[in-house]
Amino acid sequence: MAAYILGQIDVTDVDTFKRYSEKVHATVQKYGGRYLVRGGAVEKLEGKSLDRRMVVIEFESSEAAKRWYTSAEYVPLIKLRQSASDGDIVLVEGV
Repeated sequence: MAAYILGQIDVTDVDTFKRYSEKVHATVQKYGGRYLVRGGAVEKLEGKSLDRRMVVIEFESSEAAKRWYTSAEYVPLIKLRQSASDGDIVLVEGV
């Protein structure tokens, strides 16, 4: 069953976040993930305002997503992302 990493991120340091962005894509690909959403315009249709950067990454399973998130390649990038942004990252199983 497919699984999705969803992120809502407020970038606080553009230059550092750019370094993160340049490195993360290769790690996502290595673990079989693909971006469905990566930034882009957000238009609120209902509820609270969502003016945060949105990211959706699809993996073949929750296990594959967790392998990526805990991988030796990605773990150092978590700290880089956290130093340049505030946000929420969740794992959601698909149908």
